[in-house]
Amino acid sequence: MRTRLVLGIAVGMLFVRCSSADTTPSATLTTLQPDSERWFRVSVESVPERDGTRVRLQGYVTNLYGEPAGRVQLLAQALDGAGNLVDQKIAWLPYPVPAFDRVYYDIPNMPTADRYRVTIWYYERRKFG
Repeated sequence: MRTRLVLGIAVGMLFVRCSSADTTPSATLTTLQPDSERWFRVSVESVPERDGTRVRLQGYVTNLYGEPAGRVQLLAQALDGAGNLVDQKIAWLPYPVPAFDRVYYDIPNMPTADRYRVTIWYYERRKFG
């Protein structure tokens, strides 16, 4: 019995370790849902913050699918000239994105960089009532 318990704990720890490493955003892993590029368009504009050393990213998430999307998380990334990751942040959209509609987002306090990328990190489809 004790051997099974120890083996179960070891397997559980291995699973948690592997799953967390696989879900960390990076320059190459920009979404948990690869179909998001098909169903959403994300515009991005960088606007200098008042202090002049940081920027805020603003834009719209447009839902191209016939169902609303909720619990939407955005991955905002600052990249250098070679495309290397400088910094990143995950931000929640404040509202669900209705079908065939858009929602505004505003992500403050990003570092100054050569370019920026905002992608859908995660979302859930909301079925019609």
